[in-house]
Amino acid sequence: MNSSFKLEGIYTPVVTPMLADGSFDLDALAALVEHLVEKGVHGIISGGSTAENYAETVEERLELARFIKERLKGRLPVIVGTGAMRTPDSIALASGARDMGADAILLGTPPYSVPTEAENAINALAIDSAAGLPVILYNYPARMGVEMGTSFLDQVCASSGNIAGIKESSGDINRLHLLALDYPQIQMSCGMDDQALEFFAWGARSWICAGSNFLPEEHVFLYETCVLKGDFAKGRRIMAAMMPLMRVLEQGGKFIQCVKHGTEVAGLRAGPVRPPLQGLNDEEKAALAAVLATLKPTIAAIKAEG
Repeated sequence: MNSSFKLEGIYTPVVTPMLADGSFDLDALAALVEHLVEKGVHGIISGGSTAENYAETVEERLELARFIKERLKGRLPVIVGTGAMRTPDSIALASGARDMGADAILLGTPPYSVPTEAENAINALAIDSAAGLPVILYNYPARMGVEMGTSFLDQVCASSGNIAGIKESSGDINRLHLLALDYPQIQMSCGMDDQALEFFAWGARSWICAGSNFLPEEHVFLYETCVLKGDFAKGRRIMAAMMPLMRVLEQGGKFIQCVKHGTEVAGLRAGPVRPPLQGLNDEEKAALAAVLATLKPTIAAIKAEG
């Protein structure tokens, strides 16, 4: 196992701010990165699905990752997403991550092809070999079609010393138990926002959370309360205040659109989404704004208690 990379804290998979014509708004991305640094997140993920990677070319994704890396100037670790349908594209992203000096890669299953566990392991190891960096696996069977099961985990862990962690987004609480009990050498990171409290209770020390694009302080507060202070009574109160947002994000069906609009509500430019997605309608925007209007003062009051 790779012990050089510690998954600790709140990692933000940044959105990609867009202009009206669908091109990148790099000034807005720079402002978002600075905002996240200022608000205390612990790392940045470039090129995740929250960044609309499925609607971007490999060259565009590498351009964005290099831009983020250069803006941060070493202040926070940068993890580069390598997820793609084609293995050569993932390898190109992994090689680019290596060349730019990224701190780690996020490595998911190629969607749609539905590989066997053995095929998926071979694919993952080829991407790992191209990067030569710490690897954060990404298990998201709802999007990828298959799970990174025990056979896959056993094969990649036996074959590579770079497997540092896993972003677990299955939503299956039994997977959390499996990872905590049978794979303690793989650092768990919460990838299912409405289960953050459960992940922390089972020993996870990080949360890869899109909502931290627009609520970084609140996400950091939950992490600090549960992981650093071990105060799960207060943690439950914080999480209870966040649950209406989690329901919107995880169960509302318009995840990326909500994250981008939430970023706009926070006073940062995020712009439209690229096709095939479409933005929120006025009713959906109002519903999200109402959730945030209740969430923020509630958590601020809990924080003020000291």
